[in-house]
Amino acid sequence: MASGVVVAVLALLGVWFVAKQFGHHLRLPTASRTCTVQADGEVVLSADQMANAATIAAIGVQRRMPERAVVVALATAYQESHLRNIAHGDRDSLGLFQQRPSQGWGTPEEIRDPRYAATKFYTALKKVKGWEKLRVTEAAQRVQRSAYPEAYEKWADESQVLTRALLGNATGAVACTVGPTPTMRGPAAASALMQSLALDWGLPELSSGTDLTGLTVPAADSRNGWRYAHWLVSHADDHGVKRVRFGSLEWTAEQGTWGRVKGDPATQVLAEVFAAA
Repeated sequence: MASGVVVAVLALLGVWFVAKQFGHHLRLPTASRTCTVQADGEVVLSADQMANAATIAAIGVQRRMPERAVVVALATAYQESHLRNIAHGDRDSLGLFQQRPSQGWGTPEEIRDPRYAATKFYTALKKVKGWEKLRVTEAAQRVQRSAYPEAYEKWADESQVLTRALLGNATGAVACTVGPTPTMRGPAAASALMQSLALDWGLPELSSGTDLTGLTVPAADSRNGWRYAHWLVSHADDHGVKRVRFGSLEWTAEQGTWGRVKGDPATQVLAEVFAAA
């Protein structure tokens, strides 16, 4: 009996040690709401992490920042919050980038807005002289002033994979499995989706389908098309997206993957939300 207790305690200690040392790198299995990104590498995220990553990337494009800036921003958010918009942190740190109201980053409400937080990060990064030539961790550190200046570098590879996909340099690269019950449905979901897409990318007014559950996004070229398509899939769980199509590829919530369909002109991205119950 005593030996069994000892074994159990040792096992628990082993689990604690592994989690303590490598917790940020562990990929725990989940039943649903996961996203896989494949673009010269693979990254697996939860639905909320994927949505936040997509917004960070879109804001970088809207701010006319180069791809390298998006890599730095994603690596920073990876390290600071693991791409989660958390309401706590060291002292008064908050949000994706753990920005502090007491250090002039904004109000707590502003910092918890992913678009605001990403914009503030890019603005600060742009002010760093020669940041483009620095290592990812050095550029991030010039903005964050962390006690662990090398910590950002361990997320550089994952961030490059995400950047390639989210900036449209890969085809059908973001595939998400959403939960069985949509977060939103019907016209309300379509309206919220259009608003979020426009705000993240700085797009003009978008059009919806005649049944008020569809969305059409003009795409000037393939790269822009895949930017929007991957963003839509990334936000499928929090906006009730049922289907996304661009060209001859289509993602569905039912399958959670991209499949070939009868080809449409690659001049617009089509999306559909779940109909009202």
